[in-house]
Amino acid sequence: MESPIGKSIHSCITMAISDFYALHHSYKTRIVLHTRDSEGDPVKALSAVDLLLKNTKVQAIIGPETHLPSKFLSAFADKAAVPIFSFASSSSREHPYLFQIKQDESTMAKSIAALVKSFNWRNVIFIHEDTDDGREILPYLAESLQDKNIRISYRSAISASATYNSITQELRKIMTFHTSVIIIYVSPSLASSLIINAKMLGMVLGRMFHHQTKWHNLFYGNNFTSITKEVPVPALWAYDTIWALAESVEKVGDPHNGFMLLHEVLKIRFKGISGDFQLSEGKVLSNGYEIMNAVDNGERRVGYWTLSKGIKRAHPHINSDRLYPSLGSEAVVWPGGSTTAPKDHDVEKKITTATGFSADVFYTCICALPYKVPYTFISFDNVSIDDLVQKVYNEEIDAVIGDSTILANRSEYVDFTATYTDLGVGTLVRIKKKDVWFFLKPLLDIYLWLVAIGSFIFNAIVVWAIERMNPDSEVSRGTVSRTSFLLTILFAQRDNLSRNLSKFVMFVWFIVLLVLFTSYDAFLTSLLTVEQFESASKRGIVGFHGGDFMKGVTVNNLHFENWNHRAYYSYEDYAHALSEKGDADAIVDEIPYIKMFLSRYPGDYTLVSSQPITSGFAFIFQKGSPLVEDLSREIAKIRLDGTLRSLENKWYENQIPLPSRNSTMPELSLTLDKLGGLFIMSAATSTLALMISFFYLLHVMFTEGFNYLAIDGL
Repeated sequence: MESPIGKSIHSCITMAISDFYALHHSYKTRIVLHTRDSEGDPVKALSAVDLLLKNTKVQAIIGPETHLPSKFLSAFADKAAVPIFSFASSSSREHPYLFQIKQDESTMAKSIAALVKSFNWRNVIFIHEDTDDGREILPYLAESLQDKNIRISYRSAISASATYNSITQELRKIMTFHTSVIIIYVSPSLASSLIINAKMLGMVLGRMFHHQTKWHNLFYGNNFTSITKEVPVPALWAYDTIWALAESVEKVGDPHNGFMLLHEVLKIRFKGISGDFQLSEGKVLSNGYEIMNAVDNGERRVGYWTLSKGIKRAHPHINSDRLYPSLGSEAVVWPGGSTTAPKDHDVEKKITTATGFSADVFYTCICALPYKVPYTFISFDNVSIDDLVQKVYNEEIDAVIGDSTILANRSEYVDFTATYTDLGVGTLVRIKKKDVWFFLKPLLDIYLWLVAIGSFIFNAIVVWAIERMNPDSEVSRGTVSRTSFLLTILFAQRDNLSRNLSKFVMFVWFIVLLVLFTSYDAFLTSLLTVEQFESASKRGIVGFHGGDFMKGVTVNNLHFENWNHRAYYSYEDYAHALSEKGDADAIVDEIPYIKMFLSRYPGDYTLVSSQPITSGFAFIFQKGSPLVEDLSREIAKIRLDGTLRSLENKWYENQIPLPSRNSTMPELSLTLDKLGGLFIMSAATSTLALMISFFYLLHVMFTEGFNYLAIDGL
């Protein structure tokens, strides 16, 4: 009770008891006040509540002012069946005996949002005290502002014990934002410190606030009390609570019947000093708020807000649901004496815009959402993505739309949308120049040459033998003897051959030649189309983008043998390192960066291979942000309908298809292991034809005799 608000509450409770029974002197029941001072200690407050219930046997408790866990107070209230009216803890429907005698955060948040909306402000900064009470309003305020498409650009939590330097530092940070509308929800002492420091920094603060703190000229029967000092709203509610409790005790008659007392308290409705007083769902039903304009050293009432009617003019004859600050005697006076409402951003500051592939993807997705999301870009220089992740986690900023790679350690602090780039890292190399003997590269396998020549000779012998064993052949014996069988097989047409078996052997051999020539043509075409290059060789130098992340990816996942690594920090460094005078065999980096490099340096470099060992780029948001799911859905849509590919083509010109995960370059020569089956087939068919011809010859010998064998020289 040593705190200012504690003294005010105690004074109002004492006055309420005196005033009530002075007016109702005929009542048979009386309220006896037992006071306990917790000195701001939650443990002492809980102990005092326990002792009052067990020893003093009180039938109701008002307080404490200290913020206590609701579950502890509700346990005391439910067990003892005694109403507890708390100025700090929140109530709930599950615990009907615990009442919240304080501002309803939900109603207050709606009134603030309505006030901001009335001036068409779209962005605000929220400063609150770093206490449980200060943090409790945040979810209600965020929801109410979001319902009206108003964005909290920055949230600042300041401790009540903050030093001059810490307050000044925080205000300097706030000055860097483009938002000029600031909502301050702090205690009077901290508010005074903020205003003093703001003036010293040259910040111009206009003041408009919800007003429920003055108590002037109150009448109680024949008593007239004039109080010129400000009285906190909880003290006014404490006064009315005592009146409601005293009236309920009189109606119940038996003060020990907690259940009946609870129901009577809930029935009470009257016009008290705080307005129409009523307890509903464990809370004081808020009637609304006056809107006051601080001018010089005084205050002006410019309107009021109610849950049912919204914002109204201070004068009842003006029927309006909005504040029009430039009209009438109740015009809002802003700093400098102006009656024109300021904009929610400083027009003198440069507005930051974002360009690039990531920004275009963000614009496309955010504009496709079924609701409007206001946003402001803030640029950061010389900071890493991890630093920005920390800022999102600390709620200094709401999101990051740069080239942010999805990492497991980052996911512990923030949420990522779906990825909008290709996954993984790739190896970038310089295209190797071709020489004049390039056409011979597919024919460098010596074993293939030996087998081809041997097969050619074997087939020539088979054809010659089959033709020689033909008794009906029109080719004279002398001609055959004088003509090389090799020339016969090279230049003779199939029509000049007399035996079908020799024609069959020639047919199979022509198939072998056709496949051989076709394969050569395909290999040569492939080597001419897909540039010939080499990846990082053994004992070569592999470069990567400077930083621990890419170095770790390179070392842990890309298993180069006996390689040296070197860090590079720009696309110009990449180009110089891979040039003929450079010192790198390859550069390893994430796919989007390689695409951007290739769009700047087309023709001389290419992507060798890619491996999906990183998760690609995504947008970063605070944990639990509903935009994560919505933007992920939009990213999937633009990937499906081709919009994402169009954006890639816009920013990444001269693209080449990504190699598959385990892709390798085509082999530089035709090998025997690829074409060996052809030669086996040719040899088998030739051997079979020779055997058939030989057995046919034996058959003729036994059936027709040996006369046709009388050949010259044989």
